[in-house]
Amino acid sequence: MTEILGETPSYPFRSALLGALDALKAELGVADKQLTLVLAGDAEIHDLNREHLGVDAPTDVLSFPLAEPFDEGVPIVPHLGDVVISLDTAQRQADAAGHTLEAEVATLAAHGLTHLLGFDHSTEAEWAVFRANQTRILALLRR
Repeated sequence: MTEILGETPSYPFRSALLGALDALKAELGVADKQLTLVLAGDAEIHDLNREHLGVDAPTDVLSFPLAEPFDEGVPIVPHLGDVVISLDTAQRQADAAGHTLEAEVATLAAHGLTHLLGFDHSTEAEWAVFRANQTRILALLRR
């Protein structure tokens, strides 16, 4: 189950985004895992970024895993964690890239999910996993 929370419960692409995100989770082998997607604004994500990462600025997406997937002794939990997306930043990025807010939010949701699955992107090889998941969710969104 994937749930969307935040200041915009009537997010117009809610159903399509949930469907695409759940389909991507199934393809990644975590269909049975829960995920909370929080749609926020720059002010909220700025506060979270400062509090949790020490960065005094807004960002596009933050991921908060419930447990690290490869930690020994951590029980397998049904909830992967939370992904927080700034709709303000997502809109600016969509405008700059020339695509829709829906596509940008889906891309950021896939990015956040990839982090929840234990991946990082400090090397080009690691970025490949993120790009593949981001590309795949866009294809699923357009079905």
